[in-house]
Amino acid sequence: MRHRVAGRELSRTSEHRLALRRNLVASLFEHETISTTIQKAKEVKPFAEKLITLAKQGTLSARRRAIALLGNRNIIAFEEGNAVSKGTVIGKLFSDIAPRYLDRPGGYTRIIRLSMRRLGDNGQLALLQLVGKEETAKKEGKSSGRKESAKKTRGTKVEQSAKTVETSPASELKKPKEVEKTPETDKKAEQQ
Repeated sequence: MRHRVAGRELSRTSEHRLALRRNLVASLFEHETISTTIQKAKEVKPFAEKLITLAKQGTLSARRRAIALLGNRNIIAFEEGNAVSKGTVIGKLFSDIAPRYLDRPGGYTRIIRLSMRRLGDNGQLALLQLVGKEETAKKEGKSSGRKESAKKTRGTKVEQSAKTVETSPASELKKPKEVEKTPETDKKAEQQ
């Protein structure tokens, strides 16, 4: 019996699970979205959120604890066939990711289930993403409520149409353009 044994086994030894968790979280911080199975995503999500919360402190001791938990892998990009170092995962976590969530009290990641299945074992896939940039854009453009905005638009459309009817004389109304007669238009008219 597995009473009071937390976490998923994922058919791996404890060392393999630890390495898997570290690698998935490092890839998440590097790319900000990863595709994996749902079980792995659910296992990795709390670890990633704890590291982001630790990085929000921004102190030297917090940085050292994050390095001890995650490791400090280099971020390498390939430019024109050459490998170029773009910094480290911990550096990106503390300088880019953590400041993004300073006013957010948790919920830094999301799991989105994908409809396709993994080739080989038919495991269900999911996207593990960092929440952030796209939500701030939505909040800026969002109105206070759907009903209020619908009432405002209805009222303004009715008022605008009434003004245009009263102010526009019949001579200013647009007339449809006449089509020039060419041999091609004559053939089309005959066919109809």
